[in-house]
Amino acid sequence: MTRRTVEPILWLLFSSGGVMAALFVPVLLFLFGLAFPLGWITPPDHDHLQAVASHPLTIIVVFVVFVLCLFHAAHRFRYTLYDGLQIKHLKELVAVLCYGGAIVGSALSAYVLLTVA
Repeated sequence: MTRRTVEPILWLLFSSGGVMAALFVPVLLFLFGLAFPLGWITPPDHDHLQAVASHPLTIIVVFVVFVLCLFHAAHRFRYTLYDGLQIKHLKELVAVLCYGGAIVGSALSAYVLLTVA
């Protein structure tokens, strides 16, 4: 009987996190980092932005994007440590630290999103 690994699931999280980061992060940085502060686009008023940010669907979308980006970063960092620092002999420890950090970050983001909204 062959032993199944979780590697395909981790690669799925890596690729979907990369897509989320590539699609959403540049748009949000452009809007909230350049367009609104420089007056290129009229920013939404505080009440409207608060209403959108506290909507349950928005909270779910932000949480999913954040979790996928964390797992993307964890997977990329894991293989950077393996290949860049040549520490493949610490395979299990590195995997636990990287993905454990992503899980802790996901739990913290859920806590923050649920308490702030």
